[in-house]
Amino acid sequence: MDKIKRMEELISIINELNYYYYTLDEPKVSDKEYDELYDELVQLEKETGIVREYSPTQRVGGEILDKFEKHVHLGRLYSLDKSQDYGSLRNWDIRVRRMIDEYNSSHDDKLPPPTYIVEYKFDGLTINLTYRDGMLVQGATRGNGIVGEAILPQIKTIKTIPLTIDYKGTVEIQGEGLMPLSTLEKYNETAEEPLKNARNAAAGALRNLDPKVTAERKLIAYFYNVGYIEGKEFKTHMEMIQFLKDNKLPVYSYIKECKTIDEVIEEIERIDEERHHIDVLTDGVVIKIDDMRTRQVLGNTMKFPRWAMAYKFEAEEVTTKLLDVQWNVGRTGKVTPTAILEPVEIAGATVRRATLNNYDDIRRKKVAIGSRVLVRRSNEVIPEILGVVDSQEETREIEKPTHCPACGSELIQNGVHIFCPNSLSCKPQLVSRMVHFASRDAMNIEGFSEKTAEKLFEELGLKDIPEIYEIKIEDLMKLEGFKEKKSKNIINAIERSKDCTLDSFIYALGIPNVGKKTAEDLVKHFKTLDNIRNATYDQLINIPDVGPKVAESIVEFFNDEKIGESIDKLLAIGVSPRYEEEEVVESIFTGKKVVITGTITGYSRNELKDIIEKMGGQVSGSVSKNTDYVIVGENPGSKYEKAVELGIEIIDEERLLNILNNQ
Repeated sequence: MDKIKRMEELISIINELNYYYYTLDEPKVSDKEYDELYDELVQLEKETGIVREYSPTQRVGGEILDKFEKHVHLGRLYSLDKSQDYGSLRNWDIRVRRMIDEYNSSHDDKLPPPTYIVEYKFDGLTINLTYRDGMLVQGATRGNGIVGEAILPQIKTIKTIPLTIDYKGTVEIQGEGLMPLSTLEKYNETAEEPLKNARNAAAGALRNLDPKVTAERKLIAYFYNVGYIEGKEFKTHMEMIQFLKDNKLPVYSYIKECKTIDEVIEEIERIDEERHHIDVLTDGVVIKIDDMRTRQVLGNTMKFPRWAMAYKFEAEEVTTKLLDVQWNVGRTGKVTPTAILEPVEIAGATVRRATLNNYDDIRRKKVAIGSRVLVRRSNEVIPEILGVVDSQEETREIEKPTHCPACGSELIQNGVHIFCPNSLSCKPQLVSRMVHFASRDAMNIEGFSEKTAEKLFEELGLKDIPEIYEIKIEDLMKLEGFKEKKSKNIINAIERSKDCTLDSFIYALGIPNVGKKTAEDLVKHFKTLDNIRNATYDQLINIPDVGPKVAESIVEFFNDEKIGESIDKLLAIGVSPRYEEEEVVESIFTGKKVVITGTITGYSRNELKDIIEKMGGQVSGSVSKNTDYVIVGENPGSKYEKAVELGIEIIDEERLLNILNNQ
C-alpha cells in the first residue's frame, strides 16, 4: 500500500479510537494495539517527511463534548512520551544527558547532572484546578491540553480537595481524579448496576452533569504538578511538591529521587510488584527531571516535554471469542447476561466468563455470538467486555429474552433492566432469597445451604420466607439425605435464629442496594424496626453513606404491601429483632483506624472486627498512611508488607491477646 494512503487510513482509525477512548470513555481496542497503530503512523511521518495538520500526533487529547462549558487552561497540559521497555528509557536518559552536556559546553550557568523523580502513573481522569486569591474558582478536565471541560461543581464533591488554600496568587494545579478500589467494591455490593472498573467510574462521575452522582462515587484525587503560577518560581520538582503539601492538596505518599537510570529501573520493577496491593488503579510510572531550570532548557516538542517520560506496564487486556451468552435470574428478579468466552489468560488468571450489564449494554457495544471481543481484567475486578474488535468471524445476533430462563414467565422491562415478575414460584429468585436470609451475616441459620433451599422449594413447596419457620422435623425427614440428626439440627438452627440482632434482620430482608454496613448504619440511626419501616426519603438521605438510590430503594421496599405482610408474618411467628446500644469501651483502639491481616488463634475476622469496634476502633480493609495499627496474625498478606513500608505500628498476636485479656 502507498505510504501516503496508509497514513491517511491510520489517521482516520486513530482519530476514531481517540474519540471512543477519550470522549466517550468506551475503549475499542487494547492499549497495546492502539500503540502499535500510533507508532506505525509516527514512523511513516518520519519516512515521508509529511505530517498532516489533522494527524493525531499533533495534538494531546480528544475532542470536547458540548454538554459542559469549555474552559481555556492558563498553562498547557502536555501529554507524556511513553516507553514500555528499558531500552527506550536508557535512550531517553542518553538524550537528556547529551542535551545537558551540549548546553554546559557553551554556557557559564551550568546545569546539574539529572536527578530523576519517580512517581506512580494513576489511571483515572486528569483534572486541572484553578485557585485565585486563595479560592478554588474552577476545575476542569484536560480536554485537548489547551481547552477542557469546566466541572467545578463535580470537583467540589471530592472532599479531599481544599476549597481554599494559603497561596493568594493565581495558580493551576494538575492531578488525577480516582475512585479507590475498596470504594468501588463497596459501591458494587449494593448497586443496581455495578460499575465496570475504577477508571471509568471516576471519569463517568466527574463528567456527569449531576454532581449528586459524582458525590455518590466518593472519589479522591492526587496532585503532582503546578502548570501555571503567578508570582512564584520553583527551583525543583520536590520544592513544587512541598508547595502542594503546604497548601493541603493531597499528594500520593510515594515519591522517589534517583540519581541514575539504573536506579529508576529498579524502582519500576519494585512498583510493578507492589502496584496491585494499593487501593487505586495504576498503569505505569512517571519519570521527571527534578531541576526546573533544566526543564526550561530542554523544553518541549509539539506534544511532549523532553524532560519527562512515562513507563507503561503491560496492559491487562486481551481479545478472545464470545462463545455464548447465559441469562441468569437473581433474587430481585433481575435477568442479567453473562458472557461465555473462549478461555484466555489475563494477568495470570484464566478467564472464561465476563460481565455484560444488560441488553442495552450488549447493543451499545455491538457484541454478537462468535465475535472477537476485548476483555479487561484489572486489579481483581470481575472481567468485563469493553467492546468488539474488527474481525472476519461469522457472528449471530444475541436475542433479547422474552421469557424467564428459569420459570418461563413473560419478562417485563423496567428502565434498562429486564425482570421476571414471578417472585412467588420462580425457583432462582426464591432460592436466592432464602439462602441470603439464612446466611451467616443475616439470620445465621446453620446448615441451611443452597441445596437445602432447592429441596424445600421443589419438594415442600415453600413460596415465601416466613414458611421457613413453619417447617416441621417430620417434613425434613421425608427429604432425601435428611436423617433425624440433620433434620433436628436445622430445625434447632431455625428456632435459634428467631433471637437476632436488628441489623442482621434488616440485612436478611434483602433490600435492594442495602448491604451489611448500610443495615448497621440504619439501625444505629433509627434504633427500632418500626422507625426504619416508616422512615422518609428525607430522613434517610441525611444518614452518612446513604445516597439517593439507596434511600429510594428502602422507601420503595417498605411501601410494598406484600413485603409488609411478609415482615408481619415473621414477627407473628416469633422472630424478635433486638437492638442493644453498645457502650464503647475506652481502649488503645479508641478513635484509631485498624487493619487486620492473617489468622488470629481463636477468633474469626468478623469476631475481631466486632470486638475492635466495641473498643472504639474503626476497622478498614486496606492499609494507607492514615492507618494507625495493623494487627498481624499467622500467614499475613501484602497488607503487612505495606504497613512496614509506611512505618505503621504492628500489633502481633501475643500483644493483641494481652490487650483483649486486660479489657
